[in-house]
Parts: sequence; C-alpha cells; structure tokens
Amino acid sequence: MANDNKERIGIVGTGRMGLAMLKHLVKRGYTVTACDVSAKALETARAAGGATADTPAALAKQCDFVILGVGYTDEINAVVYGEGGLIANLARGAIIAVSSTTSPATVQQIAKDAGPRGIGVLDAPICRGRFAADEGTLLALVGGTPDVVERGRTIYGSFCSDYAHLGDVGHGQVGKTMNNLLLWISAVGLIEAGRLAETTGIDLVKLRDALMISSGNSDALKDWDMISFTWALKDMQVVAEMTDNAGLSLPVTGAVKELVKEARRIKASNPPNWTGKGATKYG
Repeated sequence: MANDNKERIGIVGTGRMGLAMLKHLVKRGYTVTACDVSAKALETARAAGGATADTPAALAKQCDFVILGVGYTDEINAVVYGEGGLIANLARGAIIAVSSTTSPATVQQIAKDAGPRGIGVLDAPICRGRFAADEGTLLALVGGTPDVVERGRTIYGSFCSDYAHLGDVGHGQVGKTMNNLLLWISAVGLIEAGRLAETTGIDLVKLRDALMISSGNSDALKDWDMISFTWALKDMQVVAEMTDNAGLSLPVTGAVKELVKEARRIKASNPPNWTGKGATKYG
C-alpha cells in the first residue's frame, strides 16, 4: 500500500532493470508511475502495482523524483528536453535521477539546464546487472550535491544494497564508465586467454577454478555465462568520447573498443568453454 508521506516516484524506461526497480519501490510503499514507449512494458508495470503515464510530461506532473532507465543518450535527451520533457514539466524542487549509462558531459549539461528551474539532478548509474536488480542488491555510483544525494539515498536503498557517492554530477558516470571499461578489458582478455589455452588441450573448467583462486580472477571470469557484450560498444564509445575530450592517447582502450565488436559475435557463436556448459571450442 502506498504511503502518501513518501516521494512520488517516476520511472522512465521500465524494461528489464526499470521494472525490477519499480517492484522494489512498490513493496516499500512508494507510489510509482511508469512511462515507456512499449505498451507491453506499461501493462507489466501496471500488473506490478505501478501507475502509468503516456508521456514524460504527464509523468512529470505526477512525480517529485524521476528515475531515467532508458538505454541511450538520445533517448535521455528526448525525455528531458522540449515542451514535452521533464525539465519543462517538473515542479520546482523535483529531482531527475539519471540511472542510464551515458557520458559525464550529458548529465552535467542536464544539471546546468535544470538548475535555473529549481530541479536537482542525481547522477546515479547502476551496476551489477539484472539479477542484482531482481534481488535488490544493485550498486549505485552517485554524483551530485550533498542534499540531492541524501534525498536519493533512501529511494535507491529500495533496490540497491550499496550507494557510493563519488563526487559532483558527472562523477557517477565516470565511475560507471571506468567500471565498464575494466569489465570489457577483462572479458576480451578471457576470449583470447581461453582461445590460447584450448590449443593445449587443457580442461578449461579446471583452469577456471584455479584462476578464480588466483590473481587471474575477475567478475568477468566468475560470471562468464552472463557476459554477452550487448552494451559493450556503447560503453566503449563513451570511453572514447572522454578520451578525446581529455586529449589522451590510450592504445589499450582504443584496441578494446574495436575488439568488442567481434567479441559479441564470438561470445554468441563460438566462445571458449570456460564453464563446461556446452559451448563449442575454437578449432
């Protein structure tokens, strides 16, 4: 049952992650309104106890705290800007929480544009994936002013077991981008390490077990079956944007950006059989 003393929450983008977040918030007594371009997603949100809105503008008029869970930067901008967007329709004192993964510059620009209207921005991308979302054990990497960060802490505590304040708006996205860069470096390395190891005839499952208690361990190795590289190129494009803006030459990072394109195909069709669950070996 909703508690009228709690913030009225909006979630734009109720796919796999957003729906899990909505369910946890409803269980905690929040009134939650969902907005999504998919009619099926809205139907599922209603079945989970949420209200729905047809547009970001309609959602904004019903909410004090809006979480963005859309996939891409152009979708974030479409939701935030224009006459039908959040900035034009949220009341003074409301907060836009960006839990999508995007560039630091994107959330910094949103904060700059929202500030004159009295709207706060919480930079809050989330880590650990869909199963952690189901369990309510996500990690939020947070950037923002202390008052906005504290206002978001209880709300995000509904679906996050950890809430790390890294600094100003933009620093949450920096944290998520560095996390993902290290993930994809490890995952690409596992394809190449596995490919080389298989040429020797070694049992990869036994090798994996040994590596997991040694310095070769990583979350990519531990969760190998769940690594799909679906979002890898998008993540690496954010890294490339940051690299260009900083004027840095990062050869390993540039190579990984190219390698993840092929890694997605390999992982789907012919990956190293690290877990012994039926994947085909390299010939």
